[in-house]
Amino acid sequence: MSTPLVALKDVHVVHKARSGGLFTRDRVYALTAADLTVSAGETVGVVGESGCGKSTLARVLVGLQKPTQGTVAFGGEDLWKLPTGRRRIAVGRQTGLVFQDPSTALNRRLPIRQVLRDPLDVHGVGTVREREKRVSELLDLVGLPASVANVLPSQVSGGQRQRVAIARALALGPKLLIADEPTSALDVSVRAQILNLLLDLKKQLNLAMVFVSHDISTVRRMSDRVVTMYLGRIVEEAPALAVPGGARHPYTRALFSATPGLLSPIDPIPLVGPVPSATRPPSGCPFRTRCWKATDVCAAEMPSVSTSDEDGHIFRCHHPVLNGATDLELISQAQERS
Repeated sequence: MSTPLVALKDVHVVHKARSGGLFTRDRVYALTAADLTVSAGETVGVVGESGCGKSTLARVLVGLQKPTQGTVAFGGEDLWKLPTGRRRIAVGRQTGLVFQDPSTALNRRLPIRQVLRDPLDVHGVGTVREREKRVSELLDLVGLPASVANVLPSQVSGGQRQRVAIARALALGPKLLIADEPTSALDVSVRAQILNLLLDLKKQLNLAMVFVSHDISTVRRMSDRVVTMYLGRIVEEAPALAVPGGARHPYTRALFSATPGLLSPIDPIPLVGPVPSATRPPSGCPFRTRCWKATDVCAAEMPSVSTSDEDGHIFRCHHPVLNGATDLELISQAQERS
């Protein structure tokens, strides 16, 4: 097997919070025991509720967040064992990040030409003339007219600003693009345009992509593989075509059941019980306090990784959903336990 473009192994991220008192601080477990690989040309979608660790995972992948524990390998090399100069090149030139809100991600005081030139200037890529040519190429790549280069980000629409942000992320020709909620701050009318642009760029440039979003239906459309996160842990990885009907973890099924559809009303699987805190996660399976299938073993020990089939579908659950189980059956089971 070829070496993955990026690989996370047993990655933990723990923050110190200010709520612990005068002399002590609570620990926020933002990411726990994360194992993930992304191959060249592959799109991995990441879903989960707010605060589950999606953005932390994205920051780790692009080297903006140093893990408290574990390894982040880029092209087979441990990112945080590299000398600073080599790490800067590996992260800066080979990864790109598209933030949620282009209004705050772009410098409002600089013309768009300079916004796009900044990565080229910082890394000393080419001559001045070659950098100007690259700016024109980037604008054309994301479907913007050349005249946009002379205006400020505030003088273009939200959709155009996000196109500029995507162009800036691609300025150095990265192999991996991280899109962290790239359409949530945009009008509904332009979201599809940005998503189509990302799909086109992926094919045209053979990009690997990690797509983080609350919009589950969009993640299915954009991704080859879907990763479900809960309370800082990756609880399931499944081929996009396998979800939601083939998902084995109860949380994944509950999450997708709450997704609105055009042809059918929302009929979510009910979740009862308290939402645990990231500062004091429950013992055993983190989802057990809300799961209708939880038993004593769920509180006693963390489920090991199970494999559903040969297409890379894995999950962590003591009592996985049976293959072929419908949402109506799961709703009935959850209501009996509530």
